[in-house]
Amino acid sequence: MKTLAYSLITLLIFGFSAGCKGHTPAAPDLSRIRGVWMTNVDSEVLESPEAIREAVDFLKEHGFNTLFPVVWNQGYTLYPSPIMEREFGIRVHPDFDGFDFLAYLTDYAHEQGFWVIPWFEFGFSSSYHANGGHILQAKPHWAAKDREGHLLTKNNFEWMNPYHPDVQAFIKSLILEVVETYDVDGIQGDDRLPANPIEGGYSEYTVTRYKKEHSGQEPPADYRDPAWQRWRGDILNAFAEDLYRSVKKVDPDLIVSWAPNIYPWAYDEYLQDWPAWIKGGYCDLMIPQIYRYDLKAYQQALATIHPDTLGLPEHHCPILPGVLLNLGTYTMDNTFLEDVIRHNRAMGYKGEVFFFYEGLRKDNNRTARLLKNEFYR
Repeated sequence: MKTLAYSLITLLIFGFSAGCKGHTPAAPDLSRIRGVWMTNVDSEVLESPEAIREAVDFLKEHGFNTLFPVVWNQGYTLYPSPIMEREFGIRVHPDFDGFDFLAYLTDYAHEQGFWVIPWFEFGFSSSYHANGGHILQAKPHWAAKDREGHLLTKNNFEWMNPYHPDVQAFIKSLILEVVETYDVDGIQGDDRLPANPIEGGYSEYTVTRYKKEHSGQEPPADYRDPAWQRWRGDILNAFAEDLYRSVKKVDPDLIVSWAPNIYPWAYDEYLQDWPAWIKGGYCDLMIPQIYRYDLKAYQQALATIHPDTLGLPEHHCPILPGVLLNLGTYTMDNTFLEDVIRHNRAMGYKGEVFFFYEGLRKDNNRTARLLKNEFYR
């Protein structure tokens, strides 16, 4: 739990400006973003004013221009949320009680010329290895179900039902809460927003909805049935479009960014038909996760997101690779990093976004120094 001093520091430095649009850097060329995801897992970078200032100064020195800080994780907002307090009695993640990191980060990062695009990491997932967590404990009718009627779980993530209007309204309300309260430059969904494991769709609500739209017919037991997959995917597409339009109503200059997995894997496993989001015009920036551990695999994955491969129109939102820099004990080595960025440039990509910040600081800032010296001058 943060100390009272954090609250006083935030008020003294940031003032009461949350909710008031203040200084914002000039719009970047989205195709040239040099970005980094900032998390609260395996990292304390967001937990104090001192850590935030040090990180932003470091990233500026090393040529970055865009920050993607997490704001929704494990069923908690990392900013104080009246919506969460009203619905679940939990105003903010315990680690951020007393310190509004998003207000402080946005203000300081803007002063240093960065754009800040909050990242709703957990999306429609309610918890990780926690049987639905406090979200589904309070609202069990929000649970997604598999065909056996069990809580929908994949890779230890437990899921809310994204086909339920109340769940959609809840997630949308959190996103609008952020863009209406903070001077941010956009928002980002990822491989869980909008998404749902293909094994799902069998909750009582979803089955009833399907039957109503299909003359009483039950959903196919085969969750990979193409028409059944398409029906569920189209609902997620409609949510993505509605969210995009809703954010733009708040401020048409806000960036709506998505960071799904590569296609068609994203659609076949999580019902994310993201080329349709680009074709439909509800995408400002697409950052597919090209998370691979060797160059050949990276090159093959990158090829799947090429506009020609996807049949995208001539004028489409910028696409940038998401690059896995660090996860657990893994940190990308210099040779692989150099090869990846050279390949990105050879394929016409002028920027990338790295997962995640701590990887830049490993081994005496090894990867950050390489980026600055060779690519991010």
